[in-house]
Formats: sequence, structure tokens, C-alpha cells
Amino acid sequence: MERDLTKGSIARTMLLFALPMMLGNLLQQVYNIADTIIVGRFIDANALAAVGSAYTLMTFLTSVILGLCMGCGALFSTYYGAGKMDQLKESIWVSFWLILFVTVVIYFVVFSATDGILRLLQVPEEVYSSMYTYVRIIFFGIGFTFFYNFFAFVMRSAGDSVTPLVFLTLSTILNIILDLWFVIGLRMGVGGAAAATVTAQGVAGIGIALTALIKMPLLRIGKQHRIIRREMVAQVGNYACLTCLQQSTMNFGILMIQGLVNSFGATIMAAFAVAVKIDTLAYMPLQEFGNAFSLFISQNHGAEKKTVCGRVFESLSASRSYLASWSPSSYGFLRVNSCLCLSAQKKSPSSPPVCATCALRARSTGESAVYSSSTACTAQSESPPCLWC
Repeated sequence: MERDLTKGSIARTMLLFALPMMLGNLLQQVYNIADTIIVGRFIDANALAAVGSAYTLMTFLTSVILGLCMGCGALFSTYYGAGKMDQLKESIWVSFWLILFVTVVIYFVVFSATDGILRLLQVPEEVYSSMYTYVRIIFFGIGFTFFYNFFAFVMRSAGDSVTPLVFLTLSTILNIILDLWFVIGLRMGVGGAAAATVTAQGVAGIGIALTALIKMPLLRIGKQHRIIRREMVAQVGNYACLTCLQQSTMNFGILMIQGLVNSFGATIMAAFAVAVKIDTLAYMPLQEFGNAFSLFISQNHGAEKKTVCGRVFESLSASRSYLASWSPSSYGFLRVNSCLCLSAQKKSPSSPPVCATCALRARSTGESAVYSSSTACTAQSESPPCLWC
């Protein structure tokens, strides 16, 4: 459902546009947490460490694609707001092939250098085989990630943030069902968890691509728009590269930290994997609201609604404290629920240290969230027992 972001009440239009994106981001975290819960509970701590370490690697790789799609989405939104359909179609054509090329390069690098990447990340020997199996399968999902994010941002640039949410919801449900079937029913181990995720990503990526091509006339690109001009390549590259750098820099830093964490062994790796999930939940809504804000401003900028842009900035400043309150609130919720430790089975002797380390990291995450949002929150001093262990 396309929505004109340049008309109507600013607050209402922005909220209706942003909420599906924020909910979709939350579902993505559920998507990742499902693997962590099932692997941690029904395999062992080494498998949890492997899946958790692979998560930070995949987050970095997908952040490159996500950043490129975000930047192109802002350009699409600007042209859509300005009503420049010829330039919009040309920019979509150029962007698709540019990001597809980057995706192919990523495929080549990760499949040809898997051993080198894992060695660089200092993966312990007891975890190495499980992580190798997991990443070799999960890498196939990179292409589906490209399809989903590219067509999702094309739809969002036209004001439709609901359709991507629908496919993400279906993908999340499918992922959880297949996780349970492959890991518990078929006993496929970490390979089953990876296969479940890739299958779910494929459904979301192919499904949204077909839906967008059928529903959106602007994606029916004629021969006159299937050209690659130097000026358009430069403009697309300018938008895409800056947001790619912005998205990937932080995730690259986390990946480097993951390499240091891996050197301490499987127990610390498993604890760090759980804590990263909590950390992601803490900053997720603010990040996705920022993405929605970017597309909203871009469409109004293209329509030359400068007054609207100014009023949106004022509204954002007024709502900043409310949005920031999510981080400590989510932290408090997780603390009440025993820090969301998703580690090994009850019979595993590694569970107690995993729980203790996870609790320490979770407390640090919460304190950072409190500091960054300038919101008062009292952290508990004791490490709570793990809810699942």
C-alpha cells in the first residue's frame, strides 16, 4: 500500500510509516534469537558459541548490503517525492545492478576465504567445525538478504512499509517452525539451524521481489530506462557508499571485538552471543526510526516541502526522550526475565559460567543504554539465575 508522505498530519503520517519498520526490525531480532534459543537448548554450548560468533560475521556482511540499499532508498524516495518517474526508474535500474555486483563479490570472498576468515576471528578448535558448517550454509542467504532489502526499500520509498513487514512476519514464523523441525525433529545440528534460516530468508526475498514487480508500476522499467549513465552511477554511488560506510563501520568494530572474545574460549563466546542479542534489542528501535525518518525527509525534500522538513526536525527533537526510553525499558524487561540467557542445556556443565558472564555483559549493556539516553534506571547488583538453564 503506497502512502504519500508529503500530505496529512506530520506526526500521524510519520508514525504510521515508522511503526511497521520498527516492528519489522524487532521481528528480525526474534528471527535471530530463535536460532540462539533452539541451538543453545537442544544442542550444546559449543554450538551456541558457533552460531553466536557467526551472527556477528553475518551482521557485518549484511550491513554492507543493507547500507547500500538504505542509501539508494533515500534517492528513490527523493525522486518519488519530486514526481520524477524517469529518473526514479533509471536509478532503480542502476542501483539493482550495483548492489547485485557487490553481493556477488561478497559471495566470492566468503566462499573462497572461509577458512581464512575463521582463523582471523580466532575461532577455537572445539567450535571450529560447527561454525564452519553453519557459515558455509548461512552464506547462501546473502543473496536473499539483498533481494529482500532492495525491494523493501523500493516499496518504502513509495510510502509502503507494511508489505515488507508482512513478508518478514511470514519468514520469522517459518524460520522458527523449520528450526524446531530440523534441529529437534531431524537432529541436523547447527547445519539444520542454518538451513532453516536460509529457507526463511529465501521465502521473504523471493516473495517480496515478486510482489513488488507485480504491484508497483514503477518497477516496470522500459528499454529507455535500462541504461547506465555515468551521472546516475555517480549519484547512486554517492548515496549508497556513505550509508554503507555508516552501517558497516560499527558492525566491523563488533566483529573485531568478536575475534578477541573468541580467543577466550567457547564459554565466553556463548555468553557474548547471548549478550549481543540483548544489546541489539536495546538500540534497535532508534536505528529503525532513523531509517524511516530518512525516507520521510527524502520524499518531502524531493517534493520541496522545506517547511515540512523543518517541522519534522522539531517533532523529532520533542520525541527524542520518548524514543530513547526504549533502551533502558527493554533492558529492565530483560533483567526481570533473568537476562535472556539462552545458553546450554541444563545437563551441560558449561551453563553456570555462561549465565554469569551473560549477566555481567547484560548489566553493562543496560548501563550504556541508560547513559546514552540520559534516562534514570537502577541496575540490579546481583546476577540473576538463567531462566532457561
